[in-house]
Amino acid sequence: MGKNLKSVVNEMAKTLRTIIPWIIPVILMILWQILTTGGIIPANVFPRPIDVIQACVDLTRNGQLGSNIAISAERALAGFLIGGGLGFILGLLNGLFTLFYRFTDTSIQMIRNIPHLALLPLVIVWFGVGESGKVFLVALGVLFPVYINTLHGIRSVDKRLIEMGRVYGLKGFSLFTSIILPGALSSILIGIRYALGVMWLTLIVAETVAANSGIGYMAMNARDFMQMNIIVLSIIIYALLGKISDMIAKFFEHLFLKWDRP
Repeated sequence: MGKNLKSVVNEMAKTLRTIIPWIIPVILMILWQILTTGGIIPANVFPRPIDVIQACVDLTRNGQLGSNIAISAERALAGFLIGGGLGFILGLLNGLFTLFYRFTDTSIQMIRNIPHLALLPLVIVWFGVGESGKVFLVALGVLFPVYINTLHGIRSVDKRLIEMGRVYGLKGFSLFTSIILPGALSSILIGIRYALGVMWLTLIVAETVAANSGIGYMAMNARDFMQMNIIVLSIIIYALLGKISDMIAKFFEHLFLKWDRP
């Protein structure tokens, strides 16, 4: 009986943890419905939820929504893999090799302090409105969060753990995989989560300025025809994609950092 009660309580707690993060979004949706339906907010300023849902249904039926989401996701993933991979490699090299750190870190920090979105006009001149420019901007945006957190994680590993590993005969690659990387993994994953947010922010700007496809282009095209429901739908889709990305990052945190679960 006691075990069954404990199991029920655990299930209720698990359900509650799942529900709590969605309470505020649901409240905002209810307020949105009340304010727009009651005429407090005019329809030409902010559309009703039903109008946004209808736009989603219409765009799904004609294939535009799925196509634009797939294009944006492909750009985001390509930029993240390129920029995140490069940032991770640079972070490893600078964290593990002092000479490499002294040689490259100052230059990397100088580039990091240039707002990457300020390069958009130059990127358009270099790459035009093709895919390369948007992927380049996304890669540049995610590179530095991954680099900084990888570097910080490696340099913050307890030196006593490294010495203990050497005492037990670990060296080179085995020392790295057994002591250094696990010790730095928490910081690296934080960098990845932050980089995912930068990834979508960069893509939004790139697609609304220099694109002929994607979610951002869909929003800007709707702006020209004053289709507020499609504009709001595009914003919601970006928010959902960002949330999904964050959930994936949290999944990997729980997978690799079981000892650090809240």
